Formats: sequence, structure tokens, C-alpha cells
Amino acid sequence: MPGPPDPHELVQRARAGQQLAVARLISMVENAGPQLREVSAALTPHTGGAHVVGLTGSPGVGKSTSTSALVTELRARDRRVGVLAVDPSSPFSGGALLGDRVRMGEHADDDGVFIRSMATRGHLGGLSWATPQALRVLDAAGCEVILVETVGVGQSEVEIVGLADSTVVLMAPGMGDGIQAAKAGILEIGDVFVVNKADREGARRTVRELRNMLHLREHGGADAWEPPVLMTVASRSEGIGALADALDDHLVWSRKSGERDRRRRERVRREIEAIGMEQVRARMERVRGGEALDALTGRVLAGDLDPWAAADELLEQSG
Repeated sequence: MPGPPDPHELVQRARAGQQLAVARLISMVENAGPQLREVSAALTPHTGGAHVVGLTGSPGVGKSTSTSALVTELRARDRRVGVLAVDPSSPFSGGALLGDRVRMGEHADDDGVFIRSMATRGHLGGLSWATPQALRVLDAAGCEVILVETVGVGQSEVEIVGLADSTVVLMAPGMGDGIQAAKAGILEIGDVFVVNKADREGARRTVRELRNMLHLREHGGADAWEPPVLMTVASRSEGIGALADALDDHLVWSRKSGERDRRRRERVRREIEAIGMEQVRARMERVRGGEALDALTGRVLAGDLDPWAAADELLEQSG
């Protein structure tokens, strides 16, 4: 019976462009198996080169169609592309309900594209906890641009800003998206705004509303980034070239201004904190229902110990 795969060997194979190795590494990350630490250690030295682009917006605006059209445009520019499509979790299996090849089948045979659907696993922010590590896999595998398409679930979709170097907010005419964006704080996180389905009535009005609302935002000075508002018809690939140009422009600005480094530092801080909290939770799970917790509960009920002191003792014992 073969033993577990060697993470360092898998990383080298992924860096050589072997899609099976990339898929296996992402599965190891998602499953949080015993080799997760080794995988992370093997990946980290080979990361930092990819431009991570988040695409978010409410259901029905055409996120998947826009993502697929953007992949086509980036491939025409000879960019190696990775896509993480974060989907609703199955309540039975925890898996992604929408398969990657169903959503973007036209790219399935392109060795320069890697597409993976990931389950949110009930995470309210719409982003799997494993997404940061999956980004590292695609980064290490040589993807120059990584598109993260979120499920789009109201205010929680703003979480994408914590993962992306550039964030695209997609809207559509006739859906009241402009007003909803103002309510949900989406205007604060978008680097590029796109009114998709621009062949529909009301598209230009939606663009005007967005530009007016963006004009009323607080600006960070003369060198601040001014988010463009673009019009696309993704189903016909119209306007997608301008979207790719805007993302390139934002990357240049963010590097020059230091914004990219600031976002990446904050991203890693949050990831370290999340891993630490997960480890604490796991330790607490090991003592929950055990004799130590029962004994401390009895002492608090008897008045011999206060709950804060009991929690301190529990943490010491769980460590």
C-alpha cells in the first residue's frame, strides 16, 4: 500500500505545471490532513508573484460568465490563470454544489488554466477557510493571475477584500445594485466597478448612479486610486479587454503606492490569527466533556472558583 504523498515532491510537480499535482495539493489543503503543515512549509518559499483578483456581486449579475470571459482575455494575453470559485456548501457532503468543469468547461482543456470549485463549508463570509492556502498552491504553480469568484451573499461578500490585491464589484441594471452597494459598504472595497449586462435598459443610469456615489466617497488625496466604472456584456465578451486593462492599471498603482504590500500584510496577519484561533478551538474540543472541565464546573458552582479563573486553568490544561 503506497504511503502518503511527499508534499515537497508534489510542490515541485505543481511548479512544473502538472495539474494533477495542483489538484492534489488543494485537496490536501481543503481536507486539513496531517500533512497540512508540511504542505504550507513547502509552498511558502514559492509564493508572492500572483496578482489575486476578487470578483464579487449579488447573485444574477453574471459573475461566472464574467470570470470565464476574463480568463479568455487573460489567456489571449499569454497569462497563466488560476480560478477559485467559492460555492455554497452541500448540507450533506460539504462539497461544492457547482462543479468547475460545468461552470467553465470551455477552459477545461487549457493547460494554462486551473479551475477549482471550493465549498464555503458553512462559513458566513462566503470564503472557505482553506482559500488562503489554496491561493498559495496556485501561486506556487506559476499562475500569474488568480481569480477568486465569491458566492455573493449580501454584506458578507466584503470579506473578499481581505484576500485580493484587486477587487472587482459586479452589478447589473434593473437590480437596484447601486443602492444595495451603498448599504452594504461595497463601495468602500471595490477597486473596479463593472455594470454587466450593459445591453439592458437602465445600464447607463446604473453607471451614473455608481459614479455619483463614488464621487461622494472620502478620497485619500491626489495620488489615491479612482475606481473606474465600466460597462460589459460578458456573454459576448464586450468590454472585457477594458476590464483587464483596468486591473493591470490597479496593479501598477498598488505596487507603486504600497497598497499591495499593505493588503498582503493584513491578509497574512488575519490568516495567522485564524490558524491560532483554530488551534485553540481544537484544544478546547479535546477537553470539552472531559473530567477537567467537569471538575472546574463543580468548583464554580460550589463558589470555590470564578469562571474567569476556571477558564485560565482550562486553557493551561488544554495546552
